Amino acid sequence: MTAVPPPSSGQELSNPPTDGVSNLRFSNHSDHLLVSSWDKTVRLYDATANVLRGEFSHGSPVLDCCFHDDSSGFSASADNTVRRFVFNSNKEDIIGKHDAPVRCVEYSYAAGQLITGSWDKTLKCWDPRGANGQERTLIGTYQQPERVYSLSLVGNRLVVATAGRHVNVFDLRNMSQPEQRRESSLKYQTRCVRCYPNGTGYALSSVEGRVAMEFFDLSEASQTKKYAFKCHRKSEAGRDIVYPVNAIAFHPIYGTFATGGCDGYVNVWDGNNKKRLYQYSKYPTSIAALSFSRDGHLLAVASSYTFEEGEKLYEPASISPSKNHHEPDAIFVRNVNEIEVKPKPKVYPNPPA
Repeated sequence: MTAVPPPSSGQELSNPPTDGVSNLRFSNHSDHLLVSSWDKTVRLYDATANVLRGEFSHGSPVLDCCFHDDSSGFSASADNTVRRFVFNSNKEDIIGKHDAPVRCVEYSYAAGQLITGSWDKTLKCWDPRGANGQERTLIGTYQQPERVYSLSLVGNRLVVATAGRHVNVFDLRNMSQPEQRRESSLKYQTRCVRCYPNGTGYALSSVEGRVAMEFFDLSEASQTKKYAFKCHRKSEAGRDIVYPVNAIAFHPIYGTFATGGCDGYVNVWDGNNKKRLYQYSKYPTSIAALSFSRDGHLLAVASSYTFEEGEKLYEPASISPSKNHHEPDAIFVRNVNEIEVKPKPKVYPNPPA
């Protein structure tokens, strides 16, 4: 029997992937949830009804996925391909290829383009409306300083985080060169980058239990607002144990954000007031990915071992209580209460009489 987490974890989706979850995303139009996995599939769920609506098989692990609209989506695969699939007809086609595994895929509604980032150290932009042949869909290839680890879009702005702690900021309307070339303010490898919903900057997380809050505006006034903070850590026997921060997801209404770490915890933060708002009950294993629904009422959580401690057996602790196992990969969808995500108003002392 699988150990049943407390109900506070949320509703566990049935028919989960059979290997690690690489990403999950809610649709911008519904409560449909797209999930990519190392089990070589992309799965489409109705998160509210807890129903698997579709499953698409690839030849290799799928490293990322995103929606185009509610009827189709895209995937990034370790077999170097970028694919599109149409949910209702179960059709799929290859949009194009990189020269190494494709790590990230994002669809820009502002530009009508698909953006992919690969371990071949390039970004590629595609027009998915291009007919008959990959050469017609490819808009451009843009060399990056290192392997691409994470992408994020807000409006026409694209943030690219690569190996070597590089961060490039592009304007999708002029991809010939980055608007800004930056270095991560964190000392260790970048895990995730996500833009603020209001378009003023981005949050970036590292393998060393930290998140940096950055701003696009290079003026001194704006740059004095940037900061970094420690998270997903614990003290044990007088020493600090530090966990990678794998996932960041911004709440679409309040602009607060959730982080997920290899400690199995999801924390919610108010970045403006530099406060933690909430910590959810511990999940069975590492948090691999997070996504808020379009209205912010649901939060999808991938509880999925990310191999930060090397190879482990795939079985629950109740069967194999040794440390050399990992809990089954699972996706939980939780209802979000306003108190968990809404910034608390600042309390000012009463002025002297």
